Amino acid sequence: MVAPPDNDVIWARSLHHSHNGSPGLGGVSVGVRDGEILAVTGPRGSGKTTLLHCLSGQLVPQQGEVWYNSVPLHTMGPRLREQLRRDRFAWIAPEPQLVPELTTWENAALPLLLRGTSHRAAKKAALEWLERLDIAALAKKRPHALLQAQRQRVSVARALTASPSVIFADEPTAALHRADRTQLLRTLTTAARSHDITVVLATHDVEVAALADRAVALLDGRRVSTVTLPAVSDTEGRSACSLSV
Repeated sequence: MVAPPDNDVIWARSLHHSHNGSPGLGGVSVGVRDGEILAVTGPRGSGKTTLLHCLSGQLVPQQGEVWYNSVPLHTMGPRLREQLRRDRFAWIAPEPQLVPELTTWENAALPLLLRGTSHRAAKKAALEWLERLDIAALAKKRPHALLQAQRQRVSVARALTASPSVIFADEPTAALHRADRTQLLRTLTTAARSHDITVVLATHDVEVAALADRAVALLDGRRVSTVTLPAVSDTEGRSACSLSV
């Protein structure tokens, strides 16, 4: 077992994983520096989501190592990995994953409430991030009353309210129009940099990848030096662009 570099908050070596016999990752190694915004790029089906699941402890790779701050995730039991995800990580999915019975602010405050934070303090923190995402006026509404873009902003607010060490964002703007996508990503990246939060961002969009500090590319479950990604035009049409990493 090789110790990870001191300046990497997340470090993975030779990750292999397959889904029902189909290869998901084939020997991927990657390091993520503390406070860095790293884009994991590649077309759909390239292994981006599988890699994020392994790095965040949601999935144990069939082979390879994953480390967080020099602690091996790949040897942790399910309970310890769950605690780590609750206390140190946050996850933003492609589609909003909100609790339908809770209000907007309650959904945003949920990670803090689950940790035992007081109701008052959790609500205050949640409302601050909802304000920054321009949805504080919707704090008392439930998810069914929100638009898709508004629900995804709540997902981002929930991730930031938790004050995580690392945010894993899996195609967080895939279902949004360009204007909504731009505002959400700018808020996320600006907040991450100002609060020293590491972000691992999976995307198949070259414009999204350009917001990161650095990018790694996947193709068919393996790291590559160059990958062709779609770019979004002003009219929402797509064209292909190559990204070298």
